[in-house]
Amino acid sequence: MSWARIMAPLSGGQGDPASVAAAVMLAQPFGAEAALVYTPADVADVMPWMGEGFLGGVQATALESLKEAAQVGEANARRAAEAARYEKIQFIALQTPVWAGLSAESRLCDVVVFTSDPARGRGPLAEAFQQMMADEQRPVLIAREGLKLGGCVAVAWDGGKEASRAARLALPLLEKSARVVILAAPKASSKGFDPTRLQAYYAARGVAAEIDVLADSGDAAPLLLHAARRAEADILVAGAFGHPRLQEFIFGGTTRSLLNSDQPSLFLSH
Repeated sequence: MSWARIMAPLSGGQGDPASVAAAVMLAQPFGAEAALVYTPADVADVMPWMGEGFLGGVQATALESLKEAAQVGEANARRAAEAARYEKIQFIALQTPVWAGLSAESRLCDVVVFTSDPARGRGPLAEAFQQMMADEQRPVLIAREGLKLGGCVAVAWDGGKEASRAARLALPLLEKSARVVILAAPKASSKGFDPTRLQAYYAARGVAAEIDVLADSGDAAPLLLHAARRAEADILVAGAFGHPRLQEFIFGGTTRSLLNSDQPSLFLSH
């Protein structure tokens, strides 16, 4: 398996260089294209409907300000893309309707890259993160400081649908890793599962994986994060939002705890 197209939404802000660097880092081992997608605020979403296409003076001024901000943001995003000096970069500047364009781009990519702030609901790309994860159900890499490939990857496993999807989609990443550790916390899960089945799945595809069965009970997220740190994992692979999204929002959930952690980087799939 391989990846051919890695996408990173850009906002035209200070976080773009980190997003570009992470996307290029992920693309390089595969010789993949890094699609850097400038995602401005959509004028159609922020301007009030005035009826019959009419815009008053205040609204017209606001519209021009938004257009100017979008032009400045696009220029900033282009500079961040050009600074990466990767030959397979494709720069895309979305126009209204922005969210439809972002969805279309994501459907023809293998992984979408974000930094920590959008994943925590902060900054101009927070809505884009939610769109990619929950609505488009695209695999997402959340790049934290110190991200590197080729080291250790931990895979959270509970036998469920979300974990299975993440574990399978991450296979190209695991094939590039020096060490793979399957983390299983049976006492923290209501599911019955056998981690050796995932180990056998990986072995049949040329990936040798260790198994770490976590003996403690309680909330799964702290157990997984502690085990990932113990394994010195650079990336933790996990299924996202295994419960209904409203329930996850109200009660937090394992996914929310992982998103709010500082390390390691995350590969998530819903």
